[in-house]
Amino acid sequence: MQNLEPIGMISDGSEIDKNDNGKIFVKKSTFNGLLIGAIILVGVTSFFAGSYTSNLNSNQVSAEDLDKAISKLELRLLQNQLPTKQAVEQVRISADNDPIIGNPDAPITIVEFSDFQCPFCARFHTQTLPLILEEYIEPGKVKLVFRDFPIQSIHPNALSASIAAECANDQSRFREMHDMLFEKQNDWNKLETVDALSMFSQYASSMQLDQKIFDSCLASGKHISEIKKDLDDGRDYGVSGTPGFFVGNDQIGFVELKGAQPFESFKKIIDAQLDS
Repeated sequence: MQNLEPIGMISDGSEIDKNDNGKIFVKKSTFNGLLIGAIILVGVTSFFAGSYTSNLNSNQVSAEDLDKAISKLELRLLQNQLPTKQAVEQVRISADNDPIIGNPDAPITIVEFSDFQCPFCARFHTQTLPLILEEYIEPGKVKLVFRDFPIQSIHPNALSASIAAECANDQSRFREMHDMLFEKQNDWNKLETVDALSMFSQYASSMQLDQKIFDSCLASGKHISEIKKDLDDGRDYGVSGTPGFFVGNDQIGFVELKGAQPFESFKKIIDAQLDS
């Protein structure tokens, strides 16, 4: 019997699961997953057949060249899985004016739709993001755009946490508040909302933000319309749970990743995109 590891949360409270072999299960997606696997297998087989025919009279192809070619083929297949009614080239996964972690001019963008109260989002930010930061974001190859997707129906403090992060962003301190909300998620996760708001105010104080400006922003719900826009955009892109990621840029298209995927899943896609 296979073991399923939960990696994400769907808006109805269901979990996105991954088995021991890395296969993702979202409700009735088992058949689709198998079909995609078959497509990749056929595509790779066809590619090798073509390569073999075209290189009969040449030296053998290097393993590195073959790995790159396979990565590009898989990347193209993944791009075609985007849950939209339009072709990938016609879809713009907007970064809007949301907070950016990394160099704004980085060639590859990870657009994340996230919920500060989602445990799987916290897992990504404490376990996977540090590796992405070290290998891609800090060297300027990738930037991460954080877009809010608070699932209020199951996470009653998520909207307030999003507002707190946006208010910190007004004082150019989004990253610090973002990290604190995820790292201390267990401290405010089950509090009454009024108590959670008080704790967010304490976080702002510990970060030495202008307390009066922050508290006024938090109390006014100043950024609710911006957060709603993130939610609406996410739904338009087919996001139904958290965390959800789109990796790429407008020129090469985007690949969707669902759930708190391991670093290797991001690395495979990013490396192929950087080589494209």
